[in-house]
Amino acid sequence: MTAYIWQESWDRQQAAFMPDREERFAAMLTAVDAITDGRPPKVLDLAGGPGTITLRTLGRFPGAEVTVLDQDPVLLAIADATLAGRATIVDADLGDPAWRAKLPTDGFDAVLTATALHWLPAERVATLYGEVLEVLRPGGIFVNADHLPEESLPTLSTRLRERGRELREARYASGAATSWAEWWQRAAADERLGPKMVERERIYPTVTHHQEWTPPALWHVDALRVAGFAEAGVLWRGGTDAAVVGLRSPEKGIG
Repeated sequence: MTAYIWQESWDRQQAAFMPDREERFAAMLTAVDAITDGRPPKVLDLAGGPGTITLRTLGRFPGAEVTVLDQDPVLLAIADATLAGRATIVDADLGDPAWRAKLPTDGFDAVLTATALHWLPAERVATLYGEVLEVLRPGGIFVNADHLPEESLPTLSTRLRERGRELREARYASGAATSWAEWWQRAAADERLGPKMVERERIYPTVTHHQEWTPPALWHVDALRVAGFAEAGVLWRGGTDAAVVGLRSPEKGIG
């Protein structure tokens, strides 16, 4: 199976879990367009996996300069094969503050990430926000789209999650979509990705990698403000998912 087919299968697997996935990407890129006045942006796709956000950024902004940063060897292999010559690929661990030293440059117009940071513990996410601020240019933005429920709607949020789960299971049962677990099983059986799966299992032991932490969006908004962002708020919401945004001050030397 070619890398492009793996990109497509990843998108389909993710879309089955998040039917409004493209809407969050569109909202993120609209915000990028707003702060760059239409010029080709310089973007960091943080914890970017196979380069999902990067592909959409390049599609919307021809000439954009994009860096994909991730640690997953399977997803990086797909990104490297499909984005060669179009984006810079960086292998780095966001759990280590030294990740910034691996970037080829800084002064990004935007740092974008989606459904990735919930793998990190609370204290690391809060610290990471401050590190992200430092690689942004004055006036740049950071957007994190993830499972960020609305704390004032606990009953509805529970029902939305339950109904979403029911629909996903129905898709999996009918064969209309591949589940998360099945996608990784197929990757393990692939001639080229199989060896990368062995590397992945060493990096992400099952016991530690599946401990998701999904606080309300307001927690992230507050953490962005504490980290030094001049403005922070909710950019987009879809059910129990949301995208929070932080704006760095346009003045040099000020968060």
